[in-house]
Amino acid sequence: MALFLFLVLVAILLGIFGSVVEGLFYLLIIGIVVALIAFLYAAYRITARTTRRRPR
Repeated sequence: MALFLFLVLVAILLGIFGSVVEGLFYLLIIGIVVALIAFLYAAYRITARTTRRRPR
């Protein structure tokens, strides 16, 4: 969970710097990619946790 929150924070910061600072549009793109990776990682962790449970 801490990794997910860290990746989201990095994505937000990169997005802000990429949109505010002129000429650093690539940081905005990198921020979007990092956000997508963070959400895919969170989705994987949620689905992996539910599939590992043993039936009662």
